[in-house]
Amino acid sequence: MDLATIRPQAGTQAFFRHREVGDRVLITNFEGNHLLLSRDEFTLFARGEVADASDLHLRLTAGNFLRASYDVRKAAGALQARKRFLHAGPNLHIFVVTLRCNETCVYCHASRANMDQVQTDMSPEIAEKAVELALRSTSPFITIEFQGGEPLVNFAVVQHICSYASRRAQELGKQLQFTMVSNFALMTEEKLDFLLEHRVQLCTSIDGPEALHNAQRKLPTMDAHQRAVYWIKRINQRYVDMGLDPTLYHVEALLTTTRETLPRWKEVVDTYVGLGCKALFLRPIDPFGFADRTRLRLEYPRSAYLEFYRNAVDYMLALNRQGVQILERYAGIFLTKILRGEDPNFLDLRSPAGAGIGQLAYNYDGKIFSCDEGRMLHEMGDSKFHLGDVFTSSYRDIVGHETVRAMVLASNLDGQPDCVNCAYQPYCGTIPTFNHKNQGSIFGRMRESSVCAVHKGIQDYLFEKLAEADPHTLQSFDRWTTNRAREHFVQPPAASP
Repeated sequence: MDLATIRPQAGTQAFFRHREVGDRVLITNFEGNHLLLSRDEFTLFARGEVADASDLHLRLTAGNFLRASYDVRKAAGALQARKRFLHAGPNLHIFVVTLRCNETCVYCHASRANMDQVQTDMSPEIAEKAVELALRSTSPFITIEFQGGEPLVNFAVVQHICSYASRRAQELGKQLQFTMVSNFALMTEEKLDFLLEHRVQLCTSIDGPEALHNAQRKLPTMDAHQRAVYWIKRINQRYVDMGLDPTLYHVEALLTTTRETLPRWKEVVDTYVGLGCKALFLRPIDPFGFADRTRLRLEYPRSAYLEFYRNAVDYMLALNRQGVQILERYAGIFLTKILRGEDPNFLDLRSPAGAGIGQLAYNYDGKIFSCDEGRMLHEMGDSKFHLGDVFTSSYRDIVGHETVRAMVLASNLDGQPDCVNCAYQPYCGTIPTFNHKNQGSIFGRMRESSVCAVHKGIQDYLFEKLAEADPHTLQSFDRWTTNRAREHFVQPPAASP
């Protein structure tokens, strides 16, 4: 029977949304519970003809899908747990310590500057003022992330921020951690000693096999891949030497998926596994920065990306069966919401999104933006997401800015016309800066959005796997959603007096 011809009978079902997934029908409710029904089961449910003593009735009752037994307190508790990230202010504070970079990436979305443009370095004075603003957040846990350009170019200011912010966080009773996104080409043993001593979590980019990486992330010496690999292995060994669990403590690596990446899904996964990486984030290319200029050469249909995604994750699951530890980050984020009823607080997949209320970005010159993408758009000549500066703006000025309020409204999926009836609404999110850049509105039009297409495609794949219920796959999904705190990266508390 065509599902479009079925008209639910009022008085039996509680609120639900539905979507065809393979030969099943997925139903979800307001608080994010889900059931995968056969078509016959869905017909009975939609017509209000489910027998009281049936197995289907028990499953629907347990999932809070029936009006007569709907548990409001249970639903409210589940929704509160999913929205726990709203209880405090921005926890991620991105410090762009320089725009200078020694690599020239074909898709660069950081609007890099040449190595001689020292005027794009953050000063110690601006760094201290940015730290003070970040630590005024109502979040008890603060992450300062060093970005660029290449943050190792301005390493003296990185060192200053680590020392200053650690001292101030202890004085204010804040928990603090540092992360750094680096290409590692300027890493030295002395710099590494400092970063490890100050518990800075390190992340780099690996675009797959050597030839592809070096073609996309270019050094004058054409050895970007070799340098990154050397330091990944070196840092991971240092963690082992420190007695840290290598399954938890290792270099995180990010992939940017271009047109050249799509047919090489197996090589990409094998490269990450060979480096000892435990996770792979299959991110599509985005439209910011220099990537916009090279879009026609790098872009691809999102249908091609989704085929790449399915192939790569199928292969990763096959490796899991052989005992190889590797997970896909998108899947881990969505599955944590789907299977555990928790939100891992990935800022671009929240409702509302994290711009302004989950993160802030501090440019090298002291300007403050709602998010790093807003900062990138500013470098491209569009300053709509500029919120203030570290010299004249108060914390209240920044988080209460009208742009932040507008972005919260725009990214609340309860108010998105194309999202309110989508079965994936409880697990999804939209990105106002991306909508603005691609569609001219922070609200966007989801049915025309490539981000929406990717999110739906990935969740279709995941629910197909859940419907198959292969025990090995389900075991992998359980591991992919198991959160283990990496407490070593948290700055130690102040010494007792």
